[in-house]
Amino acid sequence: MTQEQILSRLLSNISSEFDKSVGSFFYDTQKPLAIELESLYAKLEEILLNGFAATAKGAYLDKKVAEQGLTRKAATYSAGTVVVSGTVGSVISSGDKVASDTLVFTVTQTKYIESSGTATVGIICDTPGKQGNVPIGAINRFPVTISGLTSVTNTSATSGGFDEESDDELRERYFEKVSLPATSGSKYHYVMWAKEVEGVGDAKCIPLWDGNGTVKVIIINSDKQAANETLINKVSTHIENERPIGAAVTVESAQPLPVNITVSLILTSGSTASSALEKISTNITKYLQKNAFAAEYISYAQIGGCILSCDGVLDYSDLLVNGGNDNIEVSDTEVPVLGVVTIA
Repeated sequence: MTQEQILSRLLSNISSEFDKSVGSFFYDTQKPLAIELESLYAKLEEILLNGFAATAKGAYLDKKVAEQGLTRKAATYSAGTVVVSGTVGSVISSGDKVASDTLVFTVTQTKYIESSGTATVGIICDTPGKQGNVPIGAINRFPVTISGLTSVTNTSATSGGFDEESDDELRERYFEKVSLPATSGSKYHYVMWAKEVEGVGDAKCIPLWDGNGTVKVIIINSDKQAANETLINKVSTHIENERPIGAAVTVESAQPLPVNITVSLILTSGSTASSALEKISTNITKYLQKNAFAAEYISYAQIGGCILSCDGVLDYSDLLVNGGNDNIEVSDTEVPVLGVVTIA
């Protein structure tokens, strides 16, 4: 309720024999009250919304899901390796720092520069989240000079950094827990356990996949991509601590199913093929992520819709998805990922 509405109601309760116009005694005394009541009404609305899991946010949602034993998954730190060059016999120590243009990484091993003039050491990003997943060559300097060392680079991308679980993601896990029969080691229980691990975006469970007493859990990461070995091992360890005695559990990553696109475009004036390519890739990636582990096929028509909805694209023709114009089937063990997009 707005302060104008509140003020109108307050003044309506005062006899019309008195002056209630702007600047009058009654107007000036009721106006501050209306302002405060507007703030109070807004706060009451906020309290009401934060009392339900469907609308609660932030710390209020954390408290709500805690009633079901759930906690928000924290951000994780990316990790990888770097190749350090320098004088033979010089040392790169655990705790030393290397950096990209914007991020600092901590060395996790102590090694000496070998006869080749290099040493390979593990690193972990000082900053949690996806921003720590940097491409090849991004790590290129020492924030503080280290005696005997001349250069550093990462010959492979760092990985494993995931952002803190969002409100929507946490809310989804909450409703899954309260609506699915996750008890006594049921398949829903295994899915729930897998999704409790930081970095897991979704999971499937295949009971009795290799006979009695066997369970297979298939996972993808928070980016709805194939999971790496580190994440697989974390999930496996967590489930081992939770599962019923006697169950033989196998945890695997979903296998990536590349979705390659070829299309001819009609662009608006001023649009370029490169900008269209970037927008198309973004739209299709969002579609694939939304449907990962949720759809049995990738829709040819939906791919076309992703293309046509891009700014700068008037129309398209000759669309091929993985070389054809049919829907792409996705098995229980696969996750679709964007492959190569070619504008013919």
